[in-house]
Amino acid sequence: MKITIIGTGNMGRGIATRALAGGHSVTLLGTETAKARALAGELSGDVRAAQAGDPLSGDVVVLAVWYGALDDVLGRYGDELDGKIVVDITNPIDVDTFEPLKLQAGSAAQDIAAKAPGARVVKAFNTTFAGTLGAGEVAGQPLDVLIAADDEDAKAIVSQLVSDAGLRPVDAGPLKRARELEALGYLHMAIQQPLGTNFTSTLKLLA
Repeated sequence: MKITIIGTGNMGRGIATRALAGGHSVTLLGTETAKARALAGELSGDVRAAQAGDPLSGDVVVLAVWYGALDDVLGRYGDELDGKIVVDITNPIDVDTFEPLKLQAGSAAQDIAAKAPGARVVKAFNTTFAGTLGAGEVAGQPLDVLIAADDEDAKAIVSQLVSDAGLRPVDAGPLKRARELEALGYLHMAIQQPLGTNFTSTLKLLA
């Protein structure tokens, strides 16, 4: 599978690491080509770097950016996202107050779906932390990746990507469940200081 990751920050690195571990090819798109190339050089596998704004290729596009950068990305690519599986990993928070934002669409993922109606939007990876994605596990347990989407085929493809990466996909239902996933992602971030876990924890479903 060919994966394009827009963003070269910590989450971009973490998701790229897991995708490459699963045997997939990765293209990293960054606003700074030098940074994208540097990151690609640190990773093992079929990985290449390009400039943000370059044509999209492949099966899956991962938006590994802050929520505040989504409008810029959507404006840059527009109709080029039509038919693409677009994975939204964001948690909409106010970066100054560290409080969750209330979105008219209900969630960042639903906002993306409204602004890019031709895209096959999937919510995933927003409840996992970048540092834990590198290893793919915490305390010997594989990470759970909660996935929400209306397009069942797109959800199945992202679930396969997650499984190939050594992680466990969890079907969280339709895209409207992204609202709850984003609330859970925010809560996971908010409890890091009182727990003293420094973003090395994971959310795990046990039965």
